[in-house]
Amino acid sequence: MNKSLRKSLLIFVLGALVLSGFFAFKAKNDKLFAIAKNIDIFATLIRELDSYYVDEIDPDELVTIGINAMLEELDPYTTYVPEEDSDDYRMMTTGEYAGIGALIGNRGEGSMVIMPYTGFPAQTVGLKIADYILKIDTTDVTNFGTAEVSTLLKGPANTPVHLQVKRGLDTLEFEVIRKKIAIKNVPYYGKLDEKTGYIKLAEFTTNASTEVRNALVDLKSQGIERLVLDVRDNPGGLVNEAVEIINLFIPKGREVVKTIGKLENVNYTYKTSKTPVDKDIPMVVLLNEHSASASEIVAGTLQDYDRAVLIGRKSFGKGLVQTTVPLTYNAQMKVTTAKYYIPSGRCIQAIDYLQSRENNELFTVPDSLRKVFYTKNGRKVLDGAGIEPDESVDRKNYAPISYSLVARNHVFDYGTDYFYAHSEISDPATFAISDADYENFVKWLAGKEYDYTTYLEKSVEDMRKNAEKVDYYDEIKAQIDSLEKRVNHSKEQDLVTNKEEIKKILSQEIVSRYYFQEGMIQAGLQDDEDVMLARQYLKEPSKIKSILTASSK
Repeated sequence: MNKSLRKSLLIFVLGALVLSGFFAFKAKNDKLFAIAKNIDIFATLIRELDSYYVDEIDPDELVTIGINAMLEELDPYTTYVPEEDSDDYRMMTTGEYAGIGALIGNRGEGSMVIMPYTGFPAQTVGLKIADYILKIDTTDVTNFGTAEVSTLLKGPANTPVHLQVKRGLDTLEFEVIRKKIAIKNVPYYGKLDEKTGYIKLAEFTTNASTEVRNALVDLKSQGIERLVLDVRDNPGGLVNEAVEIINLFIPKGREVVKTIGKLENVNYTYKTSKTPVDKDIPMVVLLNEHSASASEIVAGTLQDYDRAVLIGRKSFGKGLVQTTVPLTYNAQMKVTTAKYYIPSGRCIQAIDYLQSRENNELFTVPDSLRKVFYTKNGRKVLDGAGIEPDESVDRKNYAPISYSLVARNHVFDYGTDYFYAHSEISDPATFAISDADYENFVKWLAGKEYDYTTYLEKSVEDMRKNAEKVDYYDEIKAQIDSLEKRVNHSKEQDLVTNKEEIKKILSQEIVSRYYFQEGMIQAGLQDDEDVMLARQYLKEPSKIKSILTASSK
């Protein structure tokens, strides 16, 4: 290459670099100018609104509404946390707060104790499920919402709070000393049979991995040789806790998850760093449509390493990572900064929010665009749309009468009445209400409202609405009327037809009065179809092996 050409190329390259730097600088400056301009417009708008608007306005409230509306345009996970909500946000991430240790809910008459947490102040002083809270210290809270009541119940640890509650016809007084409350990530673990352990993982807050480790070690000391890990209905949480939980079952030095985003400091590869507790124990992981984020990291990584069989339903599909960014005046922003990728290389994010914004409608990744990846043993797995189980189990559909009895709180109220009429029951694994108890429940229902529409009735109703639009409706009306009469339900008959299903629902509710959250979970395992299939597979190692080898897919 001659000197003249080399010189020309050098000038061209240097010129290109200068121009690219100029345009990059200009683009950056243009964006900064746009940000400054729009902030100035927004501030001016609020100021002029405050001056000119006919009624008094609350600038804080208006700005918060504006911020929330702006962030909602991006994705559901990018959120603004004002200073007054920082304690609640901290509780969501750490699982810790100072209070009385009870779940509070709202019923027609006011706020009620829905569930006291075992071993915490509310339970130890004697508060019961279904106690209505009338006063907190000197404040009448009968017309307060749940959030307001919960705020009043919280406070510094080791401080007293005086409660007045209504229990049936009685008004009771309690002095409760607030304590530091750590909500359990593992609300229950135990043995399904002599050789099969079960761990319910409900959250991924601080110490989730420690709780799972402790449960696993304890179960192994009791002689288990196989394990069911249940992450159904677990919305996720801290990624590092998910990594530590995976490390309990796979060797040191294995890649677990990568986070990849726009900024270099959010790009990170998480690897296992410790010796596992048990890298060989046969495992089943249960998941469903409400298993998200960290739950999907655990389930997906164990699937990618062919370490566990997944049973249940396809998971939620949240492959986005959020980071907390501090703002001025002690506010915070939780912002999506990256996507995560599990060991096979797949990202399981189901909704493309960029496409959704551009098309002005929710865009889920279609099957035709899902890419194929491979597990360690060569099994095919797909990206997008969540983690698919190795063995699917249809979601249990309850009868309309069962839904109605639960939704109208008749199951809850009967459970409370049963509790005060019976001083004790058998253990959660064996308790079931008798036929005589069920007949008492049917009598108890007399005069109570619990109407509902069956699937057939809804179909006939839809048929009639469509038929009314056609010219010959009058000719077929009599036939539709006849069909409607034939499918109309009888509540009395439905109570007979669905007796066994309703008895199980009632039994689980009653167990909660005596054994709280742990008992409810244990009672629900007895006829859980996902759990039954997991036990069946774990008892036949050949089935597990056939699923986890490439030839099975």
